[in-house]
Amino acid sequence: MSKHINPPELTKPTGYTHVVEASRGRTIYISGQIAFDKDGKVVGAGDFRAQTVQVFENLKAALASAGASFENVVKVTTFVTDMKFVPILREVRAGYFGGQPPAGTLVQVSALIIPELLIEVEAIAVVSE
Repeated sequence: MSKHINPPELTKPTGYTHVVEASRGRTIYISGQIAFDKDGKVVGAGDFRAQTVQVFENLKAALASAGASFENVVKVTTFVTDMKFVPILREVRAGYFGGQPPAGTLVQVSALIIPELLIEVEAIAVVSE
């Protein structure tokens, strides 16, 4: 369903894939997920690792609701408030994506929707029909 490509002409990626080709299937777009629990309360205020785990658990639930999993994700965009958190992000993210990470973009932002939030991740997945 999808093919992961890292052309030799491009730098070796760290925790993402340069090109993911989806040949067929149903496309799922997931809005940016933040570190809210199901009641809308912030999980892990001030704790980047706890927030990142919550964000990926929220993504997991969102994917499952559409009949998908992390294996179906072809692209993520990650927003962080400070690049110093990147090593933690990479570690947590690898636990969800394993050896076949999707294409990805990482952006530092000055703030998210509320001041306590440190990370937001949106995703695109493709599921075979």
